Amino acid sequence: MAVKHFETILYEKLEPFFRNYDFVLLAEKKQFRKNTLTGFQNVIFTATAYQDEIWLEVNIGCRSHQVEQIAQQFLGNTRDYWADSNTLVISIGKFNDAKYFRYKIFNENDLEDTCEAIKEFLENTGFPFLNKSDNLKAINNIFNLQPSSPCKYLYNQTHRSYKGIITARLTNDERFLDLSNTHRNVLRRNGANPDELLTFERILSFLLYQSVN
Repeated sequence: MAVKHFETILYEKLEPFFRNYDFVLLAEKKQFRKNTLTGFQNVIFTATAYQDEIWLEVNIGCRSHQVEQIAQQFLGNTRDYWADSNTLVISIGKFNDAKYFRYKIFNENDLEDTCEAIKEFLENTGFPFLNKSDNLKAINNIFNLQPSSPCKYLYNQTHRSYKGIITARLTNDERFLDLSNTHRNVLRRNGANPDELLTFERILSFLLYQSVN
């Protein structure tokens, strides 16, 4: 089955389920998305043809407009991307500590089973996680409760340090200066290049000397 045809069938099968939770299909962005007061929640689908199968990865995520409006000024992404960036994003496999997990679809029955598995995960785990995490305080906790350890809810750990210090400032975290030093040290330990370290200092200067509330 061609990937494009597979995606069309997949979206048709899942659209009624997502509609019940106020998500709308953005087929060109390969996701279902629900706008919130502070940003959006989304479920993203990545299908890849592999021999006679389709391998499907599913990511869940959310966006805080406040965090992204600051972060995207410094990350070097094109402006066309800014409005679609996620603050948190994680695959179903990684969420369940099975980092390289993919749904493997060979036939119609596999697709039906995959859709049911996705819906079950979202109802029981995914949507509750997004609803609980879709606010600045929760995002700050995710990024900054253990700032020296990797954060599984974001793929790019350099961006985790950037967004971690942004959320600390936006929530007026009393550990802000200590967190600044911790994230700087984490970036160095992880081998950040000079440009990445400079970006961190630029974000920090912006947060220290600009009103962000």
